[in-house]
Amino acid sequence: MINRWNDDEAAAWLRGAGEEEAERDLALRIYTSRLIGGETDLVLHGGGNTSVKTRRRMADGEFRPVLHVKGSGWDLGTIEAPGLPALELAPLCEARSGPALSDPQMVALLRAHLLDPGSPNPSIETLLHAFLPAKFVDHSHAAAVLALVNQPDAAAIGRRLYGRRLAIVPYVMPGYDLSIEAARIFDENPDCEGLWLVNHGLFTFGETARQSYDRMIEFVNMAEEHLAEHGVRLVPPLAPRGATAESRAFRDLLSERIRAAGPAFASGVALDFRADAAIDSLLQMPDLVEITGRGTITPDHVIRVKPFPLVLDGTESAAELDAALADFGGRYERYFEHHAAQASEPKTMLDPLPRVILVRGMGLFGVGGSAAEAGIVADLASQTARVIQAAEAYGRFTPLPTPDLFDMEYWSLEQAKLKK
Repeated sequence: MINRWNDDEAAAWLRGAGEEEAERDLALRIYTSRLIGGETDLVLHGGGNTSVKTRRRMADGEFRPVLHVKGSGWDLGTIEAPGLPALELAPLCEARSGPALSDPQMVALLRAHLLDPGSPNPSIETLLHAFLPAKFVDHSHAAAVLALVNQPDAAAIGRRLYGRRLAIVPYVMPGYDLSIEAARIFDENPDCEGLWLVNHGLFTFGETARQSYDRMIEFVNMAEEHLAEHGVRLVPPLAPRGATAESRAFRDLLSERIRAAGPAFASGVALDFRADAAIDSLLQMPDLVEITGRGTITPDHVIRVKPFPLVLDGTESAAELDAALADFGGRYERYFEHHAAQASEPKTMLDPLPRVILVRGMGLFGVGGSAAEAGIVADLASQTARVIQAAEAYGRFTPLPTPDLFDMEYWSLEQAKLKK
């Protein structure tokens, strides 16, 4: 992965910020956030988050520490100052030693300490950013890292590869619990330069924007080189092939049968078709259904793509597609009923229709209520195809177990993202 830091670009951001320290800190935070967001092999469609700690003058005239952190609904690749809302830092840090917070309590705490009440909801990782002492903190879902953190021995891989430079964090659901556990692990490893989150991704931090960004690129390159040393090549993102007459005809039939299958898309459905060499290779895997049914490559993808795809042959008739959609729905209902019965609060099932459809010998379709939504799903599914193959070539693709995926899919805070 190329390190895209440019001294002239950074200087231009600083010139535009003026002389106030907080504005200069924020300018560099925006700059390196965009560098991260511009790499699809680091983050996709609102994934990842970044922060900076600085000082601002409050209403009482005093300067106090604040945390600028990515706001919900913003994409790192195009983020602007309003997408990094500021919160008073001290009350957030005090939450670490206070009583445990529920999800609504955590959101209420964050909103109560926004400097601008009209700001978007801060990232669900805000408390973790606050608890880490470094000035700049970056979090990504790098493709090469995902191929390794989704291995059965992911923690051991992280230790061998990075030594004490990264602290290993076992999977904990994002939000308050992860913030507490990751901060505890950091305290045990105060000299670390980042966090290796099993089944999740990578954090890096530093006292300057460049230091944190440089570490992100270095650690991702180390993951890529480690894969290469084991004969694994993470296929680079490829321009998809154009649709064929066959895929267009199948898309039209699929669209018709999905609309007829239930109310979720009764008012309209969009399908985004993708085909490239990486997708071709995935579709040729003999155990395609089993492998792709294990789960998603990082937890938050599940709210976009569901825990497993629908796999077809591309020769199905309308009646056979209806049966396949019904079978998928039944599988999804069983998944829901099994895990909802063990949940601590009542859950209402989402629609049981697929979001990713893999068609052997043809390609994949992202399914959504609009072209933009279907495109996001197709992007995530294309990335998944690359990561799964790298993970399988290295060892065994072992993503988050379905109970944890269910907790994420039916988490109220994540569902709020889709509503927004």
